[in-house]
Amino acid sequence: MTSNPSKIRVSLYEDNHALRESLSSLFELFPEFELTGAYANPLRIIENIKERKPDVIVMDIDMPGMNGIEAVTLVHKHFPEIKILMQTVFDDEEKIFNSICAGAVGYILKKTRPLDIVEAIKDANVGGSPMSQAIATKVLKMFRQYSPPKADEKINLSDREKEVLLALTQGKSYKMIAESCAISLDTVRFHIKNIYDKLHVHSMTEAVSKALREKLI
Repeated sequence: MTSNPSKIRVSLYEDNHALRESLSSLFELFPEFELTGAYANPLRIIENIKERKPDVIVMDIDMPGMNGIEAVTLVHKHFPEIKILMQTVFDDEEKIFNSICAGAVGYILKKTRPLDIVEAIKDANVGGSPMSQAIATKVLKMFRQYSPPKADEKINLSDREKEVLLALTQGKSYKMIAESCAISLDTVRFHIKNIYDKLHVHSMTEAVSKALREKLI
């Protein structure tokens, strides 16, 4: 199967047939997307990924056989570079927290407008963490609740790096951070790379968790 490197390769896991068909049709409407697969469950997700090589996965949480959080944990272990967006009906705090801790980069509700789902996928693909402000606030609250303070490591972040890191914890995309800080997207990526290096982490989720645990922001 030949892929187009200029397109975002998207796989979908959704057990509701009607919704799966609807989202598949939506992705096929946009020339910047290449739908690599639409599945009713993630039982063969590792094989699916090896065969289809998606960039972004849109993952339902409640599915038979293996739920979405279990699937994210599995994917993040074997393919940490793949961006996973969780999708569900309810903004349940525990499921949000568990999804992000498992390695998901964002969280969208099934009632989200189609065009907003498209933008969330684009955002996730370039390293953003798309989620509504209300969900971002809940995630921040949960991280603070479950991340006890730890002060045995000295981490020196610049004021700008702290500003960018704070924006990440608020659920802002790279584009939003660039606009609020009056800097370019490339500069945002430069700062985030430095943040990851200084914190010794490899993802937004790990960075946010460590920042809150170490009280860096």
